[in-house]
Amino acid sequence: MAPLANYLVLAAILFALGVWGVLRNRNALIIFMCIELMLNAVNLTFMGFSAYLNDYSGQVFVFLIMAVAAAEVAVGLAIIVSIFRHKENVNVDEINVMKW
Repeated sequence: MAPLANYLVLAAILFALGVWGVLRNRNALIIFMCIELMLNAVNLTFMGFSAYLNDYSGQVFVFLIMAVAAAEVAVGLAIIVSIFRHKENVNVDEINVMKW
């Protein structure tokens, strides 16, 4: 079994890549995928601590986060598709949702 530090370093790298992607990109789909990457980094942290402490509560949290992420994907993609159909663009700099 890998040490806890390996899980935490990998999760920190994945989370940092997700934050960098959110701050760097202007495409709504790329930002959405980077947010999902950050959620998976948090899931990896929970799983690492769960394995380290021999406790299953971390795995329950991962299951709940995955359920919330699935709902987020359904709603988020529906919103992005709706905006694309209306504006024909998913660049967040050019989308002003308050002015349809």
